[in-house]
Amino acid sequence: MANATSGTYTFDKNFAIDDLIEEAYERIGIQGTSGYQLRNARRSLNLLLSEWGNRGIHYWEIGSTNIDLIQGQTEYKFYRTSADGTSATTTPTNGIYGITDVLEAQLRSNRTQTTQSDTPMTKVDRSTYAGFSNKLSQGTPNQYWVQRFIDHVSISVYPTADSSNASKDMHIYYIKRIQDVDGTYTDATDAPFRFLPCMVTGLSFYLAQKYAPDRIQTQKLLYEDELARALAEDGSASSTYITPKTYYPNI
Repeated sequence: MANATSGTYTFDKNFAIDDLIEEAYERIGIQGTSGYQLRNARRSLNLLLSEWGNRGIHYWEIGSTNIDLIQGQTEYKFYRTSADGTSATTTPTNGIYGITDVLEAQLRSNRTQTTQSDTPMTKVDRSTYAGFSNKLSQGTPNQYWVQRFIDHVSISVYPTADSSNASKDMHIYYIKRIQDVDGTYTDATDAPFRFLPCMVTGLSFYLAQKYAPDRIQTQKLLYEDELARALAEDGSASSTYITPKTYYPNI
């Protein structure tokens, strides 16, 4: 007979910000938090999530979309929020905000048809893009340069689309920043369940620097260990093929 279990998989969905903060405080010996301590922890948690932006690619924040190419247009911008500006027109979802980088891109033709075709585009650095003599030249876009600003990301294509390519799309795989933690403490975090342990230990480490200096080193070690495991599990896996080694003895 099978064990009696909950039959649910929603702990991370129901694990609210206030629960996370309470757990982090308890790990450094503080209980019964409210008021300023909650605001203080929320600030530290946002700094922690910002620090994660320097820890590599977070696969749950990867998305894809199609940029509607415009004849002769060099630059396409994606803003941090709608208050900063209007992001480039994309299909099927328009109005994408919070993009921090573009990982890959393809020139896509016949997007909605069975004859859809993708041609890889090459991502170049600033020096390479600067070396293009006429950045307004038109043709078939095959290269792009990404500039990352405080409030937006700019994608410059080369060459710009001519009349025959303006009907095509630039299909991109992008990565977005992790959403902020705001004052709604009953919200969940913008992270998958496997990152909750390192988020709690990371916040405990940050809070220990202010409230429990004697626990800083211990919390730091726990945090780095938890984060390393989460990042390793979050990697993009592919099929593994094992080829047996052929041994030819001397005859």
